[in-house]
Amino acid sequence: MAKLLYEIAQLLFTHKRSTRPSKAYRKLLLANGIKGSMSRKGDCWDNAVVESFFGSLKQERVQWKNYQTRFEAQQDILNYIAMFYNSHRLHSYLGYKSPNDYESEMMKLKKVA
Repeated sequence: MAKLLYEIAQLLFTHKRSTRPSKAYRKLLLANGIKGSMSRKGDCWDNAVVESFFGSLKQERVQWKNYQTRFEAQQDILNYIAMFYNSHRLHSYLGYKSPNDYESEMMKLKKVA
């Protein structure tokens, strides 16, 4: 789980604002070890999962919080992801199961197959 959170933290999602991100912007991401993710032209669905997650995060956790430090915000958001979003929150896309339960079921099916 920690590895997955680290990988997510290294991904920067941006909306498609221009035909291509600038060369300087891509170099900045690369220099900082960040992988950029951008919607492809005419493909509004490739960011639906990210949009849904951040909408839930904002509505369910951070909207009414007043964090004193960046570290406090980071710890609270990581707590939300690990202790609620992945373990208890039901997701319609996963058949109304939590991501942890869904992943456990998939692992069991892979072992049987």
